[in-house]
Order: sequence, then C-alpha cells, then structure tokens
Amino acid sequence: MLIRNAQLWQGGIADLRLTDGHIAEIGALFPQSDERIFDARGGALLPGLHDHHIHLAAAAVRGQSLVCGPPDVTTEAQLAERLFLPGSGWIRGILYHESVMGLPDASALDGMQSSRPLRIQHRSGRMWLFNSVALDLLLENTDPPPGLEREKGRFTGRLFDEDDWLRTALGSQPPGFADLSAQLAAYGITGITDMSPRNDPAMATHFAVQAEMGNLQQHCIVSGSLLLGTCAPSALWQIGPAKLHLHESAMPDFDWTVEFIAAAHDQGRPIASHCTTETELVFTIAALEEAGVKRGDRIEHCGIATDEHIAEIARLGLAVVSQPHFIAERGDHYLADVETRLHHALYRLAAFNRAGVTLAAGSDAPFGSADPWAAMAAAVSRRTPSGQVIGADEALSPEQALSLYLADPHDLSRQRRIEVGGVADLCLLHRPWEQARESLTSANVCATFIAGQIVRQRLVYQRVD
Repeated sequence: MLIRNAQLWQGGIADLRLTDGHIAEIGALFPQSDERIFDARGGALLPGLHDHHIHLAAAAVRGQSLVCGPPDVTTEAQLAERLFLPGSGWIRGILYHESVMGLPDASALDGMQSSRPLRIQHRSGRMWLFNSVALDLLLENTDPPPGLEREKGRFTGRLFDEDDWLRTALGSQPPGFADLSAQLAAYGITGITDMSPRNDPAMATHFAVQAEMGNLQQHCIVSGSLLLGTCAPSALWQIGPAKLHLHESAMPDFDWTVEFIAAAHDQGRPIASHCTTETELVFTIAALEEAGVKRGDRIEHCGIATDEHIAEIARLGLAVVSQPHFIAERGDHYLADVETRLHHALYRLAAFNRAGVTLAAGSDAPFGSADPWAAMAAAVSRRTPSGQVIGADEALSPEQALSLYLADPHDLSRQRRIEVGGVADLCLLHRPWEQARESLTSANVCATFIAGQIVRQRLVYQRVD
C-alpha cells in the first residue's frame, strides 16, 4: 500500500510505502503496478496510539451493563429508577460510587429491585454489591468466600476482592473483544496493555484466541499475576508487568509485597503498582526500596503525589502511567472527598515532566473513558465537570498530551516514531496537526493501520492499474 500526501508526525509532507506490515519507504514515491493508494490529503499521520492501562474483558461487557454512578447517577432516587427493570435474568451494574447512597446492603437493594438477581460493581473494581435474590443464587451451590461480608451472622451482600469466586459461581466465560477492538481502532489505538491483576495463563489463552479469530486487532501486552511468567512466548500477545493491586483499606503484608516484587523481577518482569492514594504510593516506594528496583517498574494512576513523592519516584527511576481524564470525569468528587492540602497533588502531569519522570497514559476502561483524545483534552484543560481547574500548572501542551500515547509499551521512556523499517501501526487524521491540536477529538481520526492493514477508515483508497 502507498499512503500519499501525509503530514508525518514531527516531519513534513511525504509518501509512505507499506510492505509486509512495515514501513518500507518514505519520501516522494511513485505508485507501483496494482498498488493500493491511500490519499492522506495533508492530514497528520501519527504513530498508532497505545493505551498503556486498560481492562479489556471488563470494558467489553460494559455495553451489557447499567452505569450506576456519577455523572449518570448521583442520587438514590436515580439509582432506584435505573434498576427498576421488569423481566428476568441478571442485572449487572457498574461504576457505582458511595456518593450515591453509601454502600447499600442487600436489603437496601431489595427495595429497588427484588425480583431479579442484581450485582453492582464499585467504581474501584474491587467490590460487588448484591441484592438478596443474587445472594441466594450465588450461594445455592457454592460455599461463601472470605471476602463476602458478614454482620451479626448474616451476609450483607457486599463482596470484596473475590472476582475469581464470582466468575466460578456465575459459570461465566470471558467476553469477546470484537466490538471493543473496533471502537479502539476508531480512536486510532493500535496497541493495548491489559492491566487486570488476575490475568493468568487461561486468560492469556483467551486473548490469543480472540486475536487469532480477528476479534482483537490491536497488538496486546498482558500484565497480571505471577502465573503469567510461566507462559510460553506467543506471537499473538506478550507478557507485561506483574500487577500489584493495592487498596488502602486492606493493604497486603509488607514482607509478602517485597517477595512479590522480587519474584516478578526474577521472572525478568517489572512490576506495576496500583497507587491511587498517598498511603498506597508511600507503601510501594518503601517496598521497592526493600526489594530493589528493576528498569520498567511503574506506578499506575499515581492519583496523589506531592513534590516529595515525585522526587522519590524520580530518584528510583520509576515510570508513571496516569489517567488525565479522571480530572474531567471525577474532579468535582475529588475536590469534595480529598483533603484540601492534597488538591494540588491530584493526578499531576507536568510536575513529572519537570522532575524527569517517564510519563505515559492509559484509559483504565471501563473505569474511565476509553477515548484517548478526551484524555488528551483533559490533560490540556485540567477542568472538572463543573468547570473548576485542578492544578493549572499541571496542564500539558497538546504535543505533550499526545506523547503519553506514543510511548513504546516495552520502554515507556522511548517515543515511537514513523521511520523506515518500523511496524506500520499508524493513525491518520483528516486535518493537519496544526489544526487538530486546537480541538483534540477522536472525530479527527479518519484511518487506522495495524501492521500495514487498514482496520478503520473514512477514506476510500484508489487502485492504479
């Protein structure tokens, strides 16, 4: 294929010849016999975007789920209205936040939905809430797990950190990825790093099967449990960091954490530590100090980071993978829930650049929007839903925001480029970058190429005979 008249990222107008999944030539090129031609018409041609933190299976089932938290649902009455669904079968809710009505127990949910089994996932991804019908069904043939909360000898309907048990009790299978993969391609995303902490060899096999079937078009890195380190190399997916999923309300034993980090490093894998709070970040830094740091170790989210924390991150040579859009999606709740003294420390961006810390970004979908362009816009504006600005000096330029998605997933300190010999993973915009930077939106994407093949297009190529 020949792409003509493209404005190369950080370059001028040129043609590109794509051969065997790679960029074979760049310059003023003449069509070859029977070669497909794609006229870029001066649009910006970027390296394909990479989502460095996503939960693919959970995001794939979002379309079958009811959003039960802000901004769609903010009150108990709105939640009750949303859950009042006639019919039969399970109702699956997602993205619940306690600002709606605290953490309701089964009897409170029964008042909203008592005839159908109901399960609602908390926005953190670490808690499920069940009504009584759901509890009865789940416990009919399965013993209760330790994470199913009891009060006064009765189950409350709150389940903590027991996704494996829930999958077994439901008899559920991982979802297909075709629709989600197509949506990601529409955003210009050509690669993803799945950060689900429980990913294991069985889940890796599901990724491979989905890729082989053509349901997963993006290049895929699978992070997760230490068990992934036992997997054989695959051409369909690659092993990513070992995921350390911390939660301030139930922190793991410190010595166990140090051993986990050491075991990951022994496998040749860096670790990726979930740190949304100050406590989680301080704990991770201390554990890495004890276990030793491996190149590629990274902090996921880094939701709160003071100047002192950033200095420690820089000293240890850790990378940070942020979610800039959380300010745009959740910023008003952060301002209400987080101590005032830490408002300046929320989801910082420019401060990491100033300190020389490697910074990249991921969506955390389905716990945030999967649209990287909305995240870029949020990184530039730093505005909450109500229009307040959090950390104006943390704003990035459009170019810096884009760079968060151009990092090499195997070495976040390296920016991918469009160059001869490189893999032909490309994102073409329908306008030059000088125009696109003024309106960072996925509507600018007109074609996405993965390994030299068009997987998403709004322009039609011409054939030369």
